[in-house]
Amino acid sequence: MVSRHLVIGMLAVLLAGAAVSVVPGETAESGAGDSLLAGTAVLVEIKDAISPATREFFLRTLERAVDGQAALLILVLDTPGGLSDSMRDMIQGILNARIPVVTYVAPSGAHAASAGTFILYASHVAAMAPGTNLGAATPVPIGGSPPERDAGKEDDGKKGDKDSKESSPPSSAMDRKVLNDSVAYIRSIAEMRGRNLEFAEAAVVEGASITATEALARGVIDLMADDLPSLLTALDGREVKLPTGPSVLKTKGIVVERVEMDWRTALLSVLTNPMVAYGLLLIGLYGLMFEGYNPGAVLPGVVGGVCLLLGLYALQVLSVNFAGLALVFLGVGMMIAEFFVPSFGALGFGGLVAFVIGSIVLMDTDSPGMALSRGLVGGVAAVAGSLMLGTIWLAMRARRRPVATGHEQMVGDIAEAVDAFSGRGQVRIYGELWNAVTEKPVAAGQQLRIDRVQGLTLHVSPIE
Repeated sequence: MVSRHLVIGMLAVLLAGAAVSVVPGETAESGAGDSLLAGTAVLVEIKDAISPATREFFLRTLERAVDGQAALLILVLDTPGGLSDSMRDMIQGILNARIPVVTYVAPSGAHAASAGTFILYASHVAAMAPGTNLGAATPVPIGGSPPERDAGKEDDGKKGDKDSKESSPPSSAMDRKVLNDSVAYIRSIAEMRGRNLEFAEAAVVEGASITATEALARGVIDLMADDLPSLLTALDGREVKLPTGPSVLKTKGIVVERVEMDWRTALLSVLTNPMVAYGLLLIGLYGLMFEGYNPGAVLPGVVGGVCLLLGLYALQVLSVNFAGLALVFLGVGMMIAEFFVPSFGALGFGGLVAFVIGSIVLMDTDSPGMALSRGLVGGVAAVAGSLMLGTIWLAMRARRRPVATGHEQMVGDIAEAVDAFSGRGQVRIYGELWNAVTEKPVAAGQQLRIDRVQGLTLHVSPIE
C-alpha cells in the first residue's frame, strides 16, 4: 500500500511539472509524450554521455517536432562523448530533418567532446557559449587503445613538417578501418555543412580540442551566444539548407518549448549507466544465491530475479565484452560451488579471480561515460573475498568444536549410578535412565564417566 501511494504521488508530481502554460517569449515545459505547438522552437537538453537512451529521446523529439511543424529544434549539448552507434543514428536524423537543428554547447564550462563534436558538425547551425570547448573525437574501440593514423600533424590541426616526424602506424588493420571510417565520416559532414575540414580531421586523428573562440575564428562553428535569448537573436534571419531547400530562420519573439524526458526514457537512461547495470547484475546473482541457501525465503529470489533481468537488459543495450560477462558468471558459479564441494578454497578463490577479471573487462572501453569504475570492482571483490574468508573461518571453527548432538555428544560426559551394581546396571544422565556396562563395581549415586556408546548401552567407568 505504501509503494502504491508513493507511485501515485510521483505521477502526480510529474503531471504537475508538465502542466505549464505556453506564454510567448517564455520557455514552457512539456513531457516527451505531449503534443507540440506549431511554429515554436523545441528545446531539448543532453547533459550526459551519448547512449541508446539519449538517442531514443532525441530522435523521438525530433520526429514529433517535424510532425508538429515546429520552426526549429535547439539541442543544448554538454557531453563527454558516448557510443558511436547512438551518435550516428542521431546524426542521420539531423541530416535528414525537415526542420533546422541548432546545436548549442552551453552553459559556460560545458563541452562537446568525442561524439559531441560529430553532432555539432552535423547540425544546421553550430553555436557555443563562451568558456566552452569541443574536439577530442578519436574513436576508441572496445578492448583497445585509441588507434593512431599519422603523428605528422600539429596539435592545432594545421599540417606540419611530416618529414621531421615519424609516423606511428595503427596497432591493427581493424584500428585503421575504424579510424579511416571516422575521418571520412566527419569530413563528409564538414563538407556538407561548409565547416573547417582540417580541424575535423585533427580532432579524430590526433584528438585535438579547441575553445569556442578558436572554433568561431576557424569556421568550425557559426556563432557564439552568451545565453538562450542571445542565441535566438543571433539566429533570426539566418539561412540554412534543408533537404527540402533553403529556409530562413525567424526566431524573433518565438516561443521556446522545452521537452523533458518521459519516465520510460529516464528509466532507460538510469539502467544504461554502467555502474547501475553492474550493480543490478550483482544484486541479481547474489539474490538468487541467497534464495538457494534458504529455500522458501522468496524475497531474495524475487528481488534477485528482477534485478538480474534488468541488469542483463541494460548490458544488452550497452557495448559490453561478452567474454567478461561469461567470466563474471563463471566466477560467481565457482564461488557458489565452494560451499558445496570440499575444495579447501580453491574453487572460491579461483572464482573470485575470474569474477574480478571479468568485471574489469566487462566494460573494457575508453568511451566517455561508458567505463566501469575500477574502484567499484575492487570494493565488490574485497567484500566478496572477506565474506568467503569469514565463511571459511567459521567452518574451521565449527570443526574444532565438540560434537553437540547424537551419541558422540555423550562420550566423556558424567552419569550417575541409580543402584549399586557390578557388570550391568542403570545410570541416569540428562534426566534419562540408560543401561550401562562397567568392568568395576560401582556404588549407588557414584559418578561415572561415559567411555563409549554402543546402541542403547553405555560403557562407563567409575571416576576415582
